[in-house]
Amino acid sequence: MAEIILREAVSRGLREALDEDERVFIIGEDIGAFKGAYAVTSGFLDDYGPERIIDSPISESAIVGAAIGAALGGLRPIVEIMTINFMLLAMDQVVNHAAKLRYMSNGQMKVPLVIRTVTGGGGQLGATHSQSLEVWFATVPGLKVIAPSDPYDALGLLRTAIADDDPVIFAEHALLYRARSEVPDERYTIPLGQAKVKREGTDVTLVAYSRMVHVALEAAAILAERGMDAEVVDLRTLRPLDTDTVAQSARKTGRAVVVEEFWRTGGMGAEVASAIQEKAFDYLDGPVGRVGGVEVPAPYNGTLEAAALPTAGRVVETVENLYGI
Repeated sequence: MAEIILREAVSRGLREALDEDERVFIIGEDIGAFKGAYAVTSGFLDDYGPERIIDSPISESAIVGAAIGAALGGLRPIVEIMTINFMLLAMDQVVNHAAKLRYMSNGQMKVPLVIRTVTGGGGQLGATHSQSLEVWFATVPGLKVIAPSDPYDALGLLRTAIADDDPVIFAEHALLYRARSEVPDERYTIPLGQAKVKREGTDVTLVAYSRMVHVALEAAAILAERGMDAEVVDLRTLRPLDTDTVAQSARKTGRAVVVEEFWRTGGMGAEVASAIQEKAFDYLDGPVGRVGGVEVPAPYNGTLEAAALPTAGRVVETVENLYGI
């Protein structure tokens, strides 16, 4: 079992798909000669050629629209959108076509499409390049949304996504490409809609996804020094959403705080908190807490941007304020 970084895990999954199925191709901006904005597709053009590694024009609506057409025609396209912020330019294609064609055709059509994209802030890329918009797509029936926190989950979930006959948004956090974990040499997959307990605990449940899992784990370590044993649950997929695992953890600990990088208003935290209230209310010792991004456009200044993002300190403060510990 080798330890690899998340970038390598995603690259491995893409190479497997290209090697195993001639219907698979990848399309996106700068994925060929430039090797990808985050180097995930480095070497792909040389190995698979321009018919399967397609450098597209700078038009997200055209990229996704062409991929939907290819999927309807029997191919299995994988789209790379340089940043999830640019998916706003393909909103109609994603929400009104990819997500709905199978339903509207009564199953006569299917759209086996994976859209890989980069999400999250913290890289000083400014307000229009630092958003965590995967939450928006998770509100749309017909789409599946994945947000892995480590290489093991990224590879297992990507394999599942590529094999799925429905459109999947695969959101890779910009600051996690160098995150490391052990990944088995033998093939494995991870089902969608299955959260994972990343740290066992008895006193409070911290729920997170993507980079915020690492923030939650850091907060758990601080709480442990103060005599509080935190359990950390990684959602892994936002749609389908596994609220049963979250509620089971909350019933065990009696306390819960949801952590996300997206703004609190309309965020995944509100959905998860509501599910905990519905499924574990009688077991709770206090209200469900939420920690989210500050309600401002992401600042460019590094110090200000860091202040706008959730931190382990804010998570610890929220736990202590809510439960008086």
